Amino acid sequence: MFTGLVEEIGTVRDVSRQGSGYALAVGARETLEGVKRGDSIAVNGACLTVTDFDADSFSFGLAPETRAKTNLADLRPGAPVHLERAVLPSTRLGGHYVQGHVDGTGVVKGFRPDEDALWMTVGAPPALMRYIVPKGYIAVDGASLTVVHTGADWFDVTLVAYSREKLALPRKQPGERVNLEVDILAKYVERLIARDAGGGVSREFLAEHGFITEGAR
Repeated sequence: MFTGLVEEIGTVRDVSRQGSGYALAVGARETLEGVKRGDSIAVNGACLTVTDFDADSFSFGLAPETRAKTNLADLRPGAPVHLERAVLPSTRLGGHYVQGHVDGTGVVKGFRPDEDALWMTVGAPPALMRYIVPKGYIAVDGASLTVVHTGADWFDVTLVAYSREKLALPRKQPGERVNLEVDILAKYVERLIARDAGGGVSREFLAEHGFITEGAR
């Protein structure tokens, strides 16, 4: 479990073939403190397991599913990545509950300055947009952000001055992919409603539960 509060911007050292899979090596400092093999580290929001480490870097294995569902397959040596260690029971939850299970990727559409802040617009597939709502949470490359506006296939967020300094997102170019993890609560609510409604939400279901009155249009 993570909070979406990026601890450090690491640097990709190497992406190499390892047997039938791939290995990712990332240079870091802060997130190496107290690290052990088997620890969970979120890399651009994807929960990965540390397989090895040295004084200034750690390595991870990348499964085919991870490469298929995330932007980690796009990484090249020198690329910046967001890093966050798994939370401890004593950790303050300053962001939101982030599992490190990337739901899919979006595409950076563009940026717009707003005094000392920066608007970022991200294109996202309809399958994910159903869970993305104004003032809701979204993890973009593992960074916990608040959605401001939404469209049929896009949403935007505002990066305040502090976030612009601490995140690699402002360095992105239009067209680059970003990892997206939607709020897990939205998916649970959808599943529960679908089950209770026999697979969907009908007018009868809404009326029975007091959401609409008879004759409402």
